[in-house]
Amino acid sequence: MKRIVCVWLVLLSLTAAAGAVNAKSAIVLDGYTGAVYFEQNADEPLPMASTTKIMTAVVAIESGGIEREYEVKREYTLVEGTSMSLREGETLTVHDTLWGLLMLSGNDAALALAGECGGNFVAKMNAKAAALGLEHTHFDNPHGLDSENHHTTARELAILAAYAMRNETFREIVSSPSHTAAGRSMANHNKLLRSYEGACGVKTGFTKKAGRCLVSAAERNGRRLIAVTLNDPDDWKDHAEMLDLGFSKFKERKLQTAGGQVGACTVYGGTPETIPLLAGETLTAWLTDTERPEAVLFGRRFTYAPVFDSARFGSVQYRLGGEVLAEGSVAYGADAARNSEKKSFWERLRAFFFGAD
Repeated sequence: MKRIVCVWLVLLSLTAAAGAVNAKSAIVLDGYTGAVYFEQNADEPLPMASTTKIMTAVVAIESGGIEREYEVKREYTLVEGTSMSLREGETLTVHDTLWGLLMLSGNDAALALAGECGGNFVAKMNAKAAALGLEHTHFDNPHGLDSENHHTTARELAILAAYAMRNETFREIVSSPSHTAAGRSMANHNKLLRSYEGACGVKTGFTKKAGRCLVSAAERNGRRLIAVTLNDPDDWKDHAEMLDLGFSKFKERKLQTAGGQVGACTVYGGTPETIPLLAGETLTAWLTDTERPEAVLFGRRFTYAPVFDSARFGSVQYRLGGEVLAEGSVAYGADAARNSEKKSFWERLRAFFFGAD
């Protein structure tokens, strides 16, 4: 009996160490780099319920003109399920409807956006999925109610959410705990916004076929994570644990030290002909063990003598996955006096293209 108990405890500890969750499918990925920090059956196509509305919002926003007004048609109000209580004949903006779509998960809002943001809206959703490389995602409708060929995977839904979170309008809506629009007081269904440090989105979903579906996002120390679970009866708890696991991969690391060299600059007509460029301050970022941010200098690639030590050159940015992690000032690190003998035009031209001798 003791042996059986010991074996059971070992198996339980191994399951916990592996980070298993209650979801049928799950993933945590980096919102900037796409790196995956945890996954569980992440590539099985499954129904995704109202998390569909992430794509609905993306296509509507990218259609443009979201401040335009429209009149609600009767067919928008006839859909079943969650609603922002649109009324036939009322007038509101596409922007207001987006709030009702993402905060109240309004199926009527989804139909309104599909009807007001250009024809063949569902085809546009699928075209956008294809453009993002989502090969196992297909939409039959803009709201997420159960349909035979309406599915995605946890991985592809996370990729879509990471893309959507780069849009300022989308990000503002899904990160807001509450809002008033079109005469409606709205409370965000995403409980993590009130219970998890750094939570900033994105969307809940549920149908009997899909089960509980959740896409969440959180930001800490300049890093953004996206978590997805499909068919998870304990999604709030699982997301908190998954996000904690993701954030545990980061440590604060030094990008540069104040006074350290970050580059060099060519000086025409001066001595020396190359002078160092020095960091104005110490910069750090939260990184994994394998991440190497790119340093990008902003300033003239050459200058003319005289140059004075500590004069401002420009700035440096440290980028990862297209996002700026940190930015600082850069100064010249030495004097360069003007040469007494002025170089000819051809000598200066040669130096410009081939560097100083």
